[in-house]
Amino acid sequence: MKDIQLYKAKLIFERQKLDNITGAVLRELESSAVVIPEGGEIAIATGSRGIANIAVIVRAVCDFVKSKGGRPFIVPAMGSHGGATAAGQAAILAGYGITEESMGAPVHSGMEVVELDNSGLQNRVYMDKHAWQSDGVILVNRVKPHTDFSGEIESGLVKMSVIGLGKHKLALEIHSFTAWGLANLLIPTAQRILEQNKILLGLAVVENAYDETALVRALPPENLIEEEKKLLKTARAWMPALPAEEIDVLMVDYIGKNISGCGMDTNIIGRMMIDELEDKPKPKIKHIIIDDLTEASHGNACGFGLADFMTKKLYGKIDFQATYENILTSTFILRGKLPMIADHARQAMDWSFRARGRLDPEKARVIRIENTLHLGEVLLSKALADELGGDGRIQIEDTPRALFNEDGSLAPWG
Repeated sequence: MKDIQLYKAKLIFERQKLDNITGAVLRELESSAVVIPEGGEIAIATGSRGIANIAVIVRAVCDFVKSKGGRPFIVPAMGSHGGATAAGQAAILAGYGITEESMGAPVHSGMEVVELDNSGLQNRVYMDKHAWQSDGVILVNRVKPHTDFSGEIESGLVKMSVIGLGKHKLALEIHSFTAWGLANLLIPTAQRILEQNKILLGLAVVENAYDETALVRALPPENLIEEEKKLLKTARAWMPALPAEEIDVLMVDYIGKNISGCGMDTNIIGRMMIDELEDKPKPKIKHIIIDDLTEASHGNACGFGLADFMTKKLYGKIDFQATYENILTSTFILRGKLPMIADHARQAMDWSFRARGRLDPEKARVIRIENTLHLGEVLLSKALADELGGDGRIQIEDTPRALFNEDGSLAPWG
């Protein structure tokens, strides 16, 4: 196949951004009028993936609790992640910069749960034992569209209160109802959890299209669900998107749990790979190639089944036990099917073109991205650069660059 040259393009999205994140968090917490019991042990529940400035945000929450006379501690609220082990979840937090030393508060990571009353619900209900035995819980999470289902509530504080704080046991319980359970059981289960008066507050984070902290909101338990619905609409409006709807090949440098729950954000690539759900109407991508796995994923390559080709480099980094536990917990096993494994990115691209038959490299619609979380800069093939050159929301460089090094690996972005 003839070498493909790509053009760097900057995508211009709305860019509301907080300059003083610590100050914004402290103002929100103060204005919430949340009551911190004097000397009370307050669980700060956090740990969701890929949140910009998460260590700064959590540290500000810990400092606020201390200023009110409370004693904060950190609880990983991440369901089955980290191989569904206490050590694995503590390691994920540490990878985000959340440790006892950096937060000035201990980390209590455990998988033991307490079962709550589930009368009137279809599912059982659990809560992390450390959180349940605390004097109150503050949830910290980003609100965003989910990768597995659509609804008034998707990824955020509500989901964290259920699947996150419910640890592996409640993750298994909700996911046993497959995608229907995510769409229909989160809100009633969260309502039951909120009725226990254990959740003091939720701190919601919304990011802009550049993976930057755009706003934070302190949500009291009595308004948490309804206010999160509003924030989800904002988050959806601020999401980035690929610059084209019809794509022959999408080259993805990195997948990972810190990028998205399933390695790549399905809202960006359009693929769902869930039996009972259709793919999103756009974009339409013929082939997806994945080249590497982020270090912060700790070997969990959940979602590689969304791709058509992967490199041996990525394959060699997979912890299959952690990956399969995550995939089996979700029940979405199509996402765990292996793509074809190429020696390097160049071979994967060659295979993609072979599989397309008579696709002309000069007319191929190829996009390279760092990952699905960072779309501010992309690389476009000539056909797409020519097509999109007149779009005022896209700035395209004139000089093309090589896609591959001589050894077949991906060339630096430069």
